[in-house]
Amino acid sequence: MKQNQKKAWLFLAPTIFFVTIFSVWPILRAFTMSFQKGSLINLEWTGFDNYQYIFSDPEFWRAISNTLIYTIIAVPVSLAISIMLAWFIFSKVKHSSFFETTFFMPYVTSTIAIGIVFRYIFNGDYGLLNYILRLFHLPAPNWIDDPSMSLTTIIIFGIWSSLAFDIVILMGALRNIDPNYYTLADMYGASEKEKFWRITIPQLVPTLAFLLTMNLIGAFKIYTSVYALFNGQAGIGNSATTAVFYIYNKFQMVGTPGVAMAATVVLFLIILLATFLQRKMMKKIGRY
Repeated sequence: MKQNQKKAWLFLAPTIFFVTIFSVWPILRAFTMSFQKGSLINLEWTGFDNYQYIFSDPEFWRAISNTLIYTIIAVPVSLAISIMLAWFIFSKVKHSSFFETTFFMPYVTSTIAIGIVFRYIFNGDYGLLNYILRLFHLPAPNWIDDPSMSLTTIIIFGIWSSLAFDIVILMGALRNIDPNYYTLADMYGASEKEKFWRITIPQLVPTLAFLLTMNLIGAFKIYTSVYALFNGQAGIGNSATTAVFYIYNKFQMVGTPGVAMAATVVLFLIILLATFLQRKMMKKIGRY
C-alpha cells in the first residue's frame, strides 16, 4: 500500500544506515585504497601498481592456491560427513537432542581455544593423534612443524570444526520433512538406501545450497584456524598461508594497506564468482 511506504522506509532507515556504514562503505573504501599506496594517514594515488605487485608476488599465488585447495577438499568432505552423521542421528538415535547439543558445542567455543587444544593433539612427539597412529603401526608425521603437512593439518581441523553448524542445521531440515513420504515409501517396500536418495536428499537441496554457500564463503576467509594452529604464524616457511592471512600480513605486519586491499578485492571477486557458480549449480540440481 502506498500510504504505508513512508512508514516502511522509516522502520528500514536504521538498518539501511548501519548496513551502509559497516558493510557497503568498507567495500567501497577497500576498492579505493587498492589504487593507493602509503600509510593509512598518508595515502596517495598509485593506479594499478598494487595489483601488478600482488600478481607478480609468489607468496600471493601460494596463498590463493592453499585457499582453493582447502576449499575444494574441506567443504565437500565436511558436508558429506555432516549429512551422514545427521541422517544417522535422526534415523537411528532416540535421544538426538543430546547429540545435537554435543555436536554444536565446538561452534560456540572460541576457535583460538580449540586451536590450542588441537595444537597439542597434532604435536609430532607427544600428540594424541600420533599416539593412536603408532598403536596401529601407521606413519606418524609431524603435523605442525613439517611444511608438507601444514595444509593437511588445516584441512583436517577445518573439516572437524565445520561439522557442528552443518549437523545442527541439517537436523532441523530433516525434522521438517513430511513423515508421510517415508510412510508411503515403507508401504511400497522401499529400502533405507532408496528412501535416503529418493526422499531425504531431494528434500534437503535448499538446505544443502545454503550450507554450501556459507561453507564456501567461510573456507575462502579462513584465517583464525591457521593463526591458532601455528601459534600466530602461517606454518614453517609460510607453508600454510591463506588469502586472508596474506591480507593480514600485508596490512598489519608489513604496513602496506594498498597491497592488502588489492588482495582483498581479488579475494572478494573470487568469492563472488564461486558463490554465483555454486548457486547456478544448485538451482539446476534442484530442478531434477
